[in-house]
Amino acid sequence: MASLVFLFLAFAPMLAPCVFVAAAVALARRAHQRLPGSGWHLPSASTCALVALMAGAAVCGAYAWGVMSGFYILDPDQMCAAKGVPGDHVVTREALPVSAQCVTSDGVGTELVPGWVNPVIFLGLTLILLALVAGTLGGARRRLTPAVK
Repeated sequence: MASLVFLFLAFAPMLAPCVFVAAAVALARRAHQRLPGSGWHLPSASTCALVALMAGAAVCGAYAWGVMSGFYILDPDQMCAAKGVPGDHVVTREALPVSAQCVTSDGVGTELVPGWVNPVIFLGLTLILLALVAGTLGGARRRLTPAVK
């Protein structure tokens, strides 16, 4: 099981942009096919699913990038030395928000995770939630509204 998690984390930063772009192209095709002047309405459930897929790909890619940026196979001290942190090193990690720090004996910490990772994760999770709520509301409204002939 641990090896599957490692493989996911290793390949997600490469696969997530592909999924993101594919969903973006599908959304762009939907927007292009929409009739001009048709007005504003709640998006369909399938459009919301594509938005949720795009946001999910961004979240997975950013999370994997953040987790793997604080990962080093050989030794945490070598990882910290590679970042240019002087002195003794202790690595602290947090899963959410994603954090990996090299802390010296003086208590000075250096963050290894890029600053853009956590905002992308939290904005993506918010967008997923909004897309799921909008898709559910839109689908429920379409079922309750009688068909116009």
